Amino acid sequence: MTSLYSSTFLPTNPLHTTLTRPATKLYAKSLQPPARIQSVLQYNRKPELSGETPRVVVITSGKGGVGKTTTTANVGLSLARLGFSVVAIDADVGLRNLDLLLGLENRVNYTVVEVLNGDCRLDQALVRDKRWSNFELLCISKPRSKLPLGFGGKALVWLVDALKDRQEGCPDFILIDCPAGIDAGFITAITPANEAVLVTTPDITALRDADRVTGLLECDGIRDIKMIVNRVRTDLIRGEDMMSVLDVQEMLGLALLGVIPEDSEVIRSTNRGFPLVLNKPPTLAGLAFEQAAWRLVEQDSMKAVMVEEEPKKKGFFSFFGG
Repeated sequence: MTSLYSSTFLPTNPLHTTLTRPATKLYAKSLQPPARIQSVLQYNRKPELSGETPRVVVITSGKGGVGKTTTTANVGLSLARLGFSVVAIDADVGLRNLDLLLGLENRVNYTVVEVLNGDCRLDQALVRDKRWSNFELLCISKPRSKLPLGFGGKALVWLVDALKDRQEGCPDFILIDCPAGIDAGFITAITPANEAVLVTTPDITALRDADRVTGLLECDGIRDIKMIVNRVRTDLIRGEDMMSVLDVQEMLGLALLGVIPEDSEVIRSTNRGFPLVLNKPPTLAGLAFEQAAWRLVEQDSMKAVMVEEEPKKKGFFSFFGG
């Protein structure tokens, strides 16, 4: 037996009404009315925001290329679609990419560096998304630029406090896209956060880095740590060629926020600057990001479940007991 992930890919957003009816018929055929009722209740209600606002969440991993920026873009827009105000901060100095994934690269005129130097106001550096006005982007610096020597964790704490006290009102969520590695950029990004989302993939290199980052987050006083397992392939899990989600959860010992299946649409959405959660019809990965955002709002988690493995192919000598 190997593990996969629980929670069906039913839409939790009222915009996805077209997928609710087929899912309901599927449960009716399988004679599982409790699951159907639970899905309808989740579909008909808005998630209740848990905890004090603003919720300052750092999205990190340690290893590069596991999907931190993709997670920040899709979870952030999912929160905005649920009606919450979101400010996403790209803390990757010199190598920012969050504006590209959101399609806002041509609208970033000022950054945090200009705000600190007194060249512009904070509201001028915030870029409001035209599709969802309650989502805003804030970049630390321009591409291929270096931060001043005095910039560090205290400057980012001041920035978060300034967002709390602005005239437009305090945002519900402040998402910080953390740079890869565990150097000064990592320390700066996690300083103002009070909870963390750890993004990893089911391979040993990413898991070792994730385990190291978990220890650093706990040393910094961040106890609320949940993980998202990205780029999961069920065919490889059944063939025992990829670690299962339950194996990942047992190795890291973290609460599971979401499981994102491998999806070729990620590359297309990245190149178009159009996040997955805005696709019509939605993809499985997009729905998984929306469910992760739902759990983040209510500070909830999911559980991995067990599925049957594919039977191993028998060779010619199996007839003789080999």
